[in-house]
Amino acid sequence: MASSGARPPATTISIELLGHSSVRIDLDGIGFLTDPATEPRIGPLRRLVAPVGERTFEAVDVVLISHLHLDHLDLPSLRRVPGEAIVVVPRGAGAWLRRAGRERVVELTAGDTVTLGGVVARAVPARHGGFRPPRGPRAEALGYVLEGSRSVYFAGDTGLFDTMHQIAPDGLDLALLPVAGWGLTLPLATHLDPLGAAHAARLLGARATVPIHWGTYRPAGLHHPALRGDRHRPPRELVRLARLHAPNARIRPLDIGERMELT
Repeated sequence: MASSGARPPATTISIELLGHSSVRIDLDGIGFLTDPATEPRIGPLRRLVAPVGERTFEAVDVVLISHLHLDHLDLPSLRRVPGEAIVVVPRGAGAWLRRAGRERVVELTAGDTVTLGGVVARAVPARHGGFRPPRGPRAEALGYVLEGSRSVYFAGDTGLFDTMHQIAPDGLDLALLPVAGWGLTLPLATHLDPLGAAHAARLLGARATVPIHWGTYRPAGLHHPALRGDRHRPPRELVRLARLHAPNARIRPLDIGERMELT
């Protein structure tokens, strides 16, 4: 798959946390972008951190969409991705996304795989809603496991579910787990908070876990005591709770805009 920009060696996973569930992943010469939500405003939400530079999008080969909610599939953010990139979406969203201007769309359901360069992307279950408000399509929410020279699990948005320990029976190098949200409440049946993410880290047994989905967006004009305070608290809470509930887990918090390589 052709793209521009320098690539890490094939034995390295390079990730950059762009905010919310948007993560740039470079694996085996393929540039992946998860759940693009990078604009200063997304619907009623405003971004609390610095915007994402254009260079981040230059070498994106594949976009992985976990579900269709506005803060996980933002069309203005997606338009910054080169048109030749493949967009992988839950089954049922393809026709809608093609009407929105994307030509290279692949639809998957849980259990399906697609080979992208030398990397296999496997769709896995997620416990979350998938409706696109207000009148968009309805499609299941997914997570994805990337399997190449190394393996990465991107959870998207999900609550804990019974078969989470079966997602990667051969082991994981890296898990990207949500730990918070953007509103006044976080429905734990369909989301992970720091405690839920600690239990997920134990079930998954990844060699490293990076917390995502925290500290990026807030409803514009809403000034509520529950939204005040340190936006870095959720990843710090995961570190603390993992010591109690997943002592073998290696939690690697990144600040938004920070890059990390795992060899």
